[in-house]
Amino acid sequence: MGMLTALVVGAAPLPAIAAGFDITVLGARGGLEDGNLSAYMVHPIGDPRAVLCDAGSVLHGLQVADRHGALDDVPMPTEAPETRPGYVLHHVIRGYLVSHAHLDHVAGLVLVSPDDSAKPIYALPSVNMVLSRDLFNGAVWPNNGDRGAPPQLGLYHYQDIVAGRPVGLAGTGMRVTAFPLSHGSVESTAFLLRSGGDAMLYLGDTGADAVEHSTRLRALWQAVAPLVRAHRLRGIVIECSYDDTHPDTQLWGHLSPRWLLRELAALQDIAHTPLRGMPVLVAHMKPSLRRGPDPVAVIPAELRSGNDMGVDFIVPEQGMRLRWGR
Repeated sequence: MGMLTALVVGAAPLPAIAAGFDITVLGARGGLEDGNLSAYMVHPIGDPRAVLCDAGSVLHGLQVADRHGALDDVPMPTEAPETRPGYVLHHVIRGYLVSHAHLDHVAGLVLVSPDDSAKPIYALPSVNMVLSRDLFNGAVWPNNGDRGAPPQLGLYHYQDIVAGRPVGLAGTGMRVTAFPLSHGSVESTAFLLRSGGDAMLYLGDTGADAVEHSTRLRALWQAVAPLVRAHRLRGIVIECSYDDTHPDTQLWGHLSPRWLLRELAALQDIAHTPLRGMPVLVAHMKPSLRRGPDPVAVIPAELRSGNDMGVDFIVPEQGMRLRWGR
């Protein structure tokens, strides 16, 4: 199956669909490209109450999405004092799911915090510890959380998630289960979001098990395999940071096309179910400052070349909106 690039939803109201998720890309790339860093707004179809999966770019991403018409169907009172991006930030986004505390996944959260509304930050304990100790600490940035150095302003509540244990996402119709990932020396996270009987999977930064000397991706695939077999997993957001010219010793806890394809093949084998047609959004591609082929073009081409599973690879662009459902 060829590489498919999703279309941005325009200004027309979205039709009601029984099950699935809407995903708005607020930030698509990994590293380097400030203003377009990993951030995905997710909500069930027909229910605008959303969460952000990572928060590398927040306000700028909302502004780009607004210009592309991706926010046009958000219910907004005519008397609201905010701009539409401001209204979405204050009232629609109900919390943050942070995979790990690297700056390209949290910079937007930090920068938007002076004008944010109170929200929980859902993360593994190791991630919330870094956020409270090293970012919202009164030195790097005012302590807008409810832990750490005084004064604690308490805008954000750190909600530690126990790996493998589902938790409801306050103010939304979703629940999430976190799974630890290996990202070099850092613990990262995969988030399995569920609404009713449907699910989508968001992975933060991760290396392949064989490169990381880990079994964390295998454990994740085993956990989601029943959803694949039941055709309830509506799509996957997973990184592919470098093209295949990068040697394994220089992947720094990331995936390249050959490793992404191998990991998806592992999921298919564990699930005993073909992944043909499965939407897989290729996140966190890193641009290059070198002359020559653009990795953001090379990576999809390499994935397309090796895609004998028929996966529906999607190249995200900032402001894009996708619908994963029946």
